[in-house]
Amino acid sequence: MTTQQTRADARPRAHVRPGRFELDAVRGVVAREWILYGQSWRATTFAAVVEPTIYLLAFGFGMGALIGTLAGFSYIDFLGTGIVAVSVMFQSMMPAVINTFIKRRYLRTYQAVLAAPVDVREVVTGEALWLAMRAGVYGCVPLLVAVAFGLRPGPGALAVPLIASVAGFAFALFGIWISSVITSVRSMDYVFSGLFTPLFLVAGTFFPVTELPAWVQTAAMANPLYHAVELIRGSVFGRLTPGSVLLHTGVLLVFIALMWSLACFQMRRRVIS
Repeated sequence: MTTQQTRADARPRAHVRPGRFELDAVRGVVAREWILYGQSWRATTFAAVVEPTIYLLAFGFGMGALIGTLAGFSYIDFLGTGIVAVSVMFQSMMPAVINTFIKRRYLRTYQAVLAAPVDVREVVTGEALWLAMRAGVYGCVPLLVAVAFGLRPGPGALAVPLIASVAGFAFALFGIWISSVITSVRSMDYVFSGLFTPLFLVAGTFFPVTELPAWVQTAAMANPLYHAVELIRGSVFGRLTPGSVLLHTGVLLVFIALMWSLACFQMRRRVIS
């Protein structure tokens, strides 16, 4: 086999149309990420534990001493459940933006993976699924911290890991799509400052959305983090109704479908030429 043939075989197959979606390929991508995670789990776990603890100490006890109760909850309970959703977003969306961009642009990891019988859809799904599972675990850390500070969850708290995983999958896909749109590392500054901050400020995390102007409340309905916060807070305190479950879950599922389609389309354009 000649050198030119070897290089041609190693390139992503642009002329091959997407075939059947293979779960084995998705599991392979997840397994690869699990192996790599073994090299960095200490630092990742440290950040997942320390960040929510600082938030709860700073805001929970600082502002909680001034506010007392908010929307029928003690402020530490209100904030603790909101921080769970924010932690899920940061543990899934930020790695999706940063790591995916680096692996695509500099390490060319995806170009190498696609030389195997793996499709872009399977790579995107596997990457997002891994981040979702990780976020589902780490998302429970703020809840445990809040419990240590006095939060008393109901039986519905058992659903938090599932909700966190679904929300993490949504935000991971969102991050993968963003990483395939931006063209440089400096573009991430616009993403983190112009997108992340409004998302978690207008999501009912630190204060109820009902206290905001009407147009902001309307905009919040399109914020997936708001629906994740409502599902988590409602589950922990047993305040979900069948209608609210359908609404919040439906928005997250629609967001997942949209982001998966956009991420697969844009990633295919980026890694296959």
